[in-house]
Amino acid sequence: MEIALSPFLPEALLVGFPEIDAQHEEVFTRIESLKAGCFGNTYVDIAEFQALLDSFTLHFGTEERIAEDAGIDFTAHAKIHRDTLDLLRKALGDVIKGERDAHAFLRYAEYWFERHIREDDKRFVATLQESRHFRLPRSRRPVSNRLFSARA
Repeated sequence: MEIALSPFLPEALLVGFPEIDAQHEEVFTRIESLKAGCFGNTYVDIAEFQALLDSFTLHFGTEERIAEDAGIDFTAHAKIHRDTLDLLRKALGDVIKGERDAHAFLRYAEYWFERHIREDDKRFVATLQESRHFRLPRSRRPVSNRLFSARA
C-alpha cells in the first residue's frame, strides 16, 4: 500500500511502515485543519477535537496490534500511549471549560506527536523490521518513494 502524503508529514518523520505512516499523516492533517478552523475564532468544534483524539486512539491501537502480532513486548510503549490519551482528554476538557486555549492544546498535541514518532515509533518500527516473528506481506512492505521530498 503506497500512500500519498501531504506536506503535514515531513519525510524525516516517515517510519517506513505504510499503515503507521498513513495514520501519522491523518493525525497531523487533523491538527492542521483544527488550527486553521480555530484561527481567529472563539468557537471550538468539540466533535472535531474528539475526532482528533479518536485518531490518536485508533493509531495507538494499530501499533499495539502490530506489536502483538510480531510478538514484541510493547508494555512501555503502550503505557506512553495510555498516559498521553489521559493527558489529552484532560486538556481537551480544559478547552471545553474555557480553561485552556484551543491553539495551545493543538500545539502541544503536535509537538508531542512529532517527538513520539522520532523517539518511540521509529525505534518500534526498527524493532519490527528486526523481528524474526513478523514479516510484512509483500503488498504491505514499505516502499521507498522518491516522489516525496522534505520540500513543502
